[in-house]
Amino acid sequence: MFASIASLTALGLALGGLLGLAARYLKVEGNALTEQVAALLPGSQCGQCGYPGCGPAAEAIASGTASVTICPPGGRALAEELANLLGVSVDLSGVADKPPMIAHVNEGLCIGCTKCFKRCPTDAIMGANNMIHVVFADACIGCELCSEICPTEGIEMRPLAPTLQNWYWPKPQDALQS
Repeated sequence: MFASIASLTALGLALGGLLGLAARYLKVEGNALTEQVAALLPGSQCGQCGYPGCGPAAEAIASGTASVTICPPGGRALAEELANLLGVSVDLSGVADKPPMIAHVNEGLCIGCTKCFKRCPTDAIMGANNMIHVVFADACIGCELCSEICPTEGIEMRPLAPTLQNWYWPKPQDALQS
């Protein structure tokens, strides 16, 4: 019994060492610009930009095949940061700058069809078949994918209520105008 334990331990150590060496010598260097762009993106993997996640979107933005304004959850601020990082000029007139929104399920209209939580990229919606659904506000990213697919229009997007964690001091209007 001790021989089998010792041989499996030695085999595990040897294979682990080989994997460590392979990881060190066969490492593929990534694009540093792509990593910087990916760090700026929200990381919600919502797919509103037309890409399957923030990683492929970051590659497209860094290579120049996609515009810096493709991320709707990022809004105007993200588009400005990406334009500064890439050194490109961008027209921000078409970019909406809306406040953070979260989904809210109207219990009187919810029929429990489960289409909304199948579409939610962050699993912020909980419910069961033929039961009323609920949205966890802490997990909701406001991507509006659930409200688009709801057959009864029972999901509405509401502004995020201010709490101690998300409240910010508003900028004075006089300073913005001058």
